[in-house]
Amino acid sequence: MMNSILLRITVALVAATSTVATAAVRLPAMFSDHAVLQADKAVNMWGWASEGETVTVTIAGATATTVAKADGTWSVALAPLPVGGPFVMEVAGSNALTVNDVLIGEVWLCAGQSNMAMQLKGLHGEVDDADAVIAKADHPTLRMFVHDDPVSLRDTAVPPAQPLADRPGRWIVCTPATAAKFTAMGYFFARHLQDELNAPVGLINTAVGGTTIEAWTSLSAQRDVPVLQPMLVDWRQRLESYDPVAEQRDAVAAKAAWYTARAEAVKANRREPKAPRKADYKNLTANGPGGLFNAMIAPVIPYTLRGALWYQGERNASGPFTTVYGQQLETLITDWRSRWADSFHVVCVQLPSYGKAQESPADDVGWGVWVREGQRRVSAALPAMSMPVTIDLGGSSRAALHPTNKDEFARRAALLVLHDVYGKSNPARQGPTYRSHRREGSRLILSFDFAEGLAGNTDASAPNGFAIAGSDQNFVWANVVIRDSQVIVWHDDVPEPQAVRYNWAGNPIGDLINAAVLPAGPFRTDDW
Repeated sequence: MMNSILLRITVALVAATSTVATAAVRLPAMFSDHAVLQADKAVNMWGWASEGETVTVTIAGATATTVAKADGTWSVALAPLPVGGPFVMEVAGSNALTVNDVLIGEVWLCAGQSNMAMQLKGLHGEVDDADAVIAKADHPTLRMFVHDDPVSLRDTAVPPAQPLADRPGRWIVCTPATAAKFTAMGYFFARHLQDELNAPVGLINTAVGGTTIEAWTSLSAQRDVPVLQPMLVDWRQRLESYDPVAEQRDAVAAKAAWYTARAEAVKANRREPKAPRKADYKNLTANGPGGLFNAMIAPVIPYTLRGALWYQGERNASGPFTTVYGQQLETLITDWRSRWADSFHVVCVQLPSYGKAQESPADDVGWGVWVREGQRRVSAALPAMSMPVTIDLGGSSRAALHPTNKDEFARRAALLVLHDVYGKSNPARQGPTYRSHRREGSRLILSFDFAEGLAGNTDASAPNGFAIAGSDQNFVWANVVIRDSQVIVWHDDVPEPQAVRYNWAGNPIGDLINAAVLPAGPFRTDDW
């Protein structure tokens, strides 16, 4: 199915570009009825027309005129517009286009994998109290843009080798009849913003479940980063002889054989055979470097945004290249900002806990350990970033991969964004955040930002989850005490401590919080 979908898109784009000499003015799918345009920033507009054709865009009293280039493309920036609407947008050239019910407000790109794609009720499960949430979801100034033909790892489509210029899609107004299919993370995030800003919010939903960060970053950007080259080589080798159609066929056959063997085992009162891994078909090509950038991100560039909400990392949480996630994340953010020509704000949701409860003081191979570290480092290093910590919102069960309490995830993201982006005063917006440490004899003294009311959630004076090591890099559980908004750690067998790690595991036991009852995220003081 998806092969035919991308073929239709490609044919349409080729047809459009091959007939520019006589082409009527045309807009990308982003500019369609019910759209939300970003307030208080220059609004990027673009489309196609005949070479040399004059194109004029008008909305809310603002007008901009440009001339189509030799390749049939045109672009123009409208002067910043205040919050408001609904308005009618008019685009005039040799023909006239009208876009109805356009709002001016806050626009956020929602990108990542399944926890961003998860709907209020439907794809990847449902949120807590889903039916009640949906029944109350009458929000005409909350809209979501979605592509008509979503990408899925269950299909055999091969992502386009080059960025798509456009892709069919539409804006959906949030009502009780449509809300179930909204990205849950995006919906709750938007509602928290609206409660404070009283402004329309537009969500651009580009998330796809089960996908890698390298799929969302342009291939050209990744080729320029030396530390990513082994990962790119690995992908080339894996994809050289990969045939998605044959793989799907084999998976279907394997599942059918398993069903037969299981039925026979039940009939004979024997132990049922385990399902073969081959039976769970996932299209490897959809996760290849740059593929989802070409298919999902490129068509919405350079639509003017306030920022991007990024919730991804589960797919990169283990494996031989998990330690380079930080470099991958920095590459993605730098690449996107460069292509948009806009250093828009990025919210990176730090992965929650998952898997077996922590046993080792510092587990370097724990699920998501290096992803979380990469998220922490990049969020601290790059400008215009917020990172809500959600380590306490996960769990050990398989169901914990898709937490149903998405409202709390979104609330924590909104707490930061309302301060960092919109200038709302909120000193209790973040959990304790590691800042620095110093050594006093055999003890390390850790200092934190957002340290008011520092405490352990179980034992207020002695939080769990801290490990300490000397130069031998052998981490052991640390003795811990809180004093004057600092955390003091030591161990009698580590007379010359060099480093501390906190919550360094897939499903860690740490419980350091502050007066806002928000958790400290995993961190390390070393660079080993």
